[in-house]
Amino acid sequence: MAGCSLSPCFSWFYSSPSKVRASNRVHSTLDPDASSRKDLGCRRSRYCPYCDRRHFLGAVVGTGLLPVLRTSASDEGLVDPVAVMNRIHPRRPDWYSEFYASAMDKMMEPYEAVIAGYKSQLFANLKGKSENILEIGVGTGPNFRYYAESSGVKVVGADPNQKMEKYARSAAEMAGLRPSDFRFIQAVAEALPLNDATFDAVIGTLVLCSVKDVNRALCEVKRVLKPGGVYVFVEHVTANEGTILKAVQQILDPLQQIVADGCHLTRNTASNIAGAGFSSYVVNEAYLSNFSIISPHIYGIAYR
Repeated sequence: MAGCSLSPCFSWFYSSPSKVRASNRVHSTLDPDASSRKDLGCRRSRYCPYCDRRHFLGAVVGTGLLPVLRTSASDEGLVDPVAVMNRIHPRRPDWYSEFYASAMDKMMEPYEAVIAGYKSQLFANLKGKSENILEIGVGTGPNFRYYAESSGVKVVGADPNQKMEKYARSAAEMAGLRPSDFRFIQAVAEALPLNDATFDAVIGTLVLCSVKDVNRALCEVKRVLKPGGVYVFVEHVTANEGTILKAVQQILDPLQQIVADGCHLTRNTASNIAGAGFSSYVVNEAYLSNFSIISPHIYGIAYR
């Protein structure tokens, strides 16, 4: 989801127009022990066995663009991504999945207009450097415009909502990505049916707010990245402790999860990224002043 939850999480509580205020606080680190630590409990298996949740996993759709791993019950130590998806993101009625995909395609436009400058800056890091790209929570494909036109780019878009595919394919075509260079897979981020060390870059925007297990999703991101690969992210996060906004988020969080397909308002995602065992990372903060409950954002890059 190029939005909340693996598909874009949309905010049902915002006003317009919006202004973005960037924070001068930038968090970065080099982790000299990253290669030696256990990385949030991820074991060396084809699928990260760490937790249990929702975004992009299982049923593979489309033609062979990039290696897709298929498992069977006899694969010792491996997790069946379809089973995980069915457990943490049970199938929704078709009418709901279609309604949500259509709503994301239209209702995210004000948000995308506000965040465009940050995305342009962020995705510029991929141009000429990344050919095989995975976008988790691809949703309706609002990010393709920033990177898909580059020569030689091949993209796999993962989302648990199969109804997102037609919107994502349309957006890919509009961005200049050839149909043969785009594959959509129905999958959650916690159990990606993809081979280890396959991608130059993994993209996730408004995804970790909605996955069932943030640490497991990040474990999977690391697993499918090639050595030296990059994870590019934009996420809305919890407000600072002691603020009125934090209190409002805590009150509205249960309702937000219902109306926004599992989106959480109170996650401190920067801490999860910091603890995921990336070799280095840069996290920037921004505030979308008129987007109320999802105003606090982080954006940045983590390096495998």
